[in-house]
Amino acid sequence: MNDFTEFHDELRSVAGDLLAKERNVGWPTLIDAGWVGLEVPEQFGGAGASFAEVAVVCEEIGRAAGATDFLGSAVLAVGALNALQPSDTRDTLLTEIASGAIRVAVALEPFDFVPDAEGADRILIVTDRGVAVSEQRATPRPVVDETRNLAAIDPAAAIAETLPFTDDPAVAVQRLHDRAAAAIACDSLGLSEAMLAATVGYVKVRQQFGRAIGSFQAVKHACADMLVSISVSRQLVDAAVRAVAEDAPEAGAAVSMAKSYTCAAAVDIAGKAMQLHGGIGYTWESGIHVYLKRATLNRSLFGSPSAHRERLAQRYL
Repeated sequence: MNDFTEFHDELRSVAGDLLAKERNVGWPTLIDAGWVGLEVPEQFGGAGASFAEVAVVCEEIGRAAGATDFLGSAVLAVGALNALQPSDTRDTLLTEIASGAIRVAVALEPFDFVPDAEGADRILIVTDRGVAVSEQRATPRPVVDETRNLAAIDPAAAIAETLPFTDDPAVAVQRLHDRAAAAIACDSLGLSEAMLAATVGYVKVRQQFGRAIGSFQAVKHACADMLVSISVSRQLVDAAVRAVAEDAPEAGAAVSMAKSYTCAAAVDIAGKAMQLHGGIGYTWESGIHVYLKRATLNRSLFGSPSAHRERLAQRYL
């Protein structure tokens, strides 16, 4: 993969600035920022970028605990359409997504919790035969994480058309699952780094017994443990993103390692951040509960840590 470090740094900076001003980023803002069409081919009005660029945005959204439709209506939707054979329907959907004319969601199993399906103009239902296009309306599902919108759809609802995959259906479906899991791992990495930064900033100024609590050995060790976990997560996530972007043979294993470790670590890091903030960490005003709830949901979305570890174990049987 080419070295786009400078471009990614600029994209990360722009995304961070936007999300710092507005945590709840609406669909029109995503369109204006150009994020929706990142992976849409240029001939359909997109940027023709790769999953590597999408991953940068996912990480920044996680860092801000942003409430957006980016996961379901951009990452999953465009990824699913790009995996299909060219057709008038596919090309029209890509063009309309890039322009912002429609919003599309993707239903991978389970169908009771489809990301960003509420209010979507089309639902793409991934099956072992291809991707079915439905115009049904989804039913909202309340979840512990208020920054995400999950909804239920009816897989037996009227289907307008079923579009075939370019490659073997089983392989294509697994790639879509891997993309989704990698995107969530990026989100968890971003929120973990946000929690460490907030905690370090707090323990530097919080005084106890006449000194900053950050000078206490137990607090230092806790922050060091958080940093170590984040460093390991960064290595695993970078490897997973690179493998998905390059469609590498080892992508499945790389994604499972990143998803299982990073999402579990994010829950622990958010929990430690709440503890190290003391009594204020448990208040609604601190905002740490937002990250803890998001990390908890991320841990279960698109495969729990145990499910991904079981997948890795199959390689040695």
